[in-house]
Amino acid sequence: MARREARPRAEREQVLRPLRRCCLGCWRRMAIRYENRRTVATLDGPVRLRLKVRRCETVGCARYRQPYRPEREGAVALLQHEFGLDVIALVGTLRYREHRSVPEIHRALLERGVAVCERTVTNLLDRYDELVATVVDEPRRAALAAQRRVVLAIDGLQPDVGHEVLWVIRDCPSGQVLLARSLLSAIATDLAGLLREVVAAISVPVAGVVSDGQHSVRCAVREVLPDVPHQLCHFHYLREAALPIFEADRHAKKELKKGVRGIRPIERAVEARDDPEAEAVRGYCAAVRSALTDDGRPPLAASGLRLHARLEAVAASLGRVEERGN
Repeated sequence: MARREARPRAEREQVLRPLRRCCLGCWRRMAIRYENRRTVATLDGPVRLRLKVRRCETVGCARYRQPYRPEREGAVALLQHEFGLDVIALVGTLRYREHRSVPEIHRALLERGVAVCERTVTNLLDRYDELVATVVDEPRRAALAAQRRVVLAIDGLQPDVGHEVLWVIRDCPSGQVLLARSLLSAIATDLAGLLREVVAAISVPVAGVVSDGQHSVRCAVREVLPDVPHQLCHFHYLREAALPIFEADRHAKKELKKGVRGIRPIERAVEARDDPEAEAVRGYCAAVRSALTDDGRPPLAASGLRLHARLEAVAASLGRVEERGN
């Protein structure tokens, strides 16, 4: 059955930039030349991606004007796909571990808030099968040989706690997925085996590795590629660095909320009135309620500071009203 309504609009937006700044062909600096936008349906809701794309402008370079897209993009979704890798991983887990039928998987996705039709679930199952069957065949090997080196990105996707983790290793310059495996564990020994399989198959030097800061991933990279630069994802690095600030901000927000509780009794007291004073009271109550429910997204948006600023604005407005009344 086809989907009969439009997908929900993305309320979230992520701006992704390439970590690499120098061209892999001539090692000269690459500037950001343009921006691509795409909307991806994930388990956390639709997200709008703004992708900053670098490009080498050195005439004669082997990668002249070839795009270098953000490394993080491939951890969110495959190229030219509208569903995130987390959705594909969940579909594969429900099918092959829990042995659910396509209609059952369809209902499970709808319960998770993913707008999808039943026919698309079948397509997503095909994508999962293609992904876990990926090998470095001759066409891929020839394409990698032409660019003479690779930058590996490794990331794991676990739809829910207790599910298998879908580990994906891909080449950042070309965007090709080189290996994908579902593992019950995420220990360094298993991940090192995946890296060795990829390194043995590509037959070109590895110029770098990009991943998050997970301890097992770092140990696996250090074991298999000890002399290769290993770059941690900037977003994960920033999130971990900002964790103490985030905890302090969350505590401050909780304390601020304690001081403005009791909005509902005030609203009830003026429900039966329609005079200007009652309208003003209802407006201030709505402003406070809106301030309490507007959360930021760490680490770049501190919801406690935002709540403090909005409550101060409400208090200042009440103060001006009081002065005029006197």
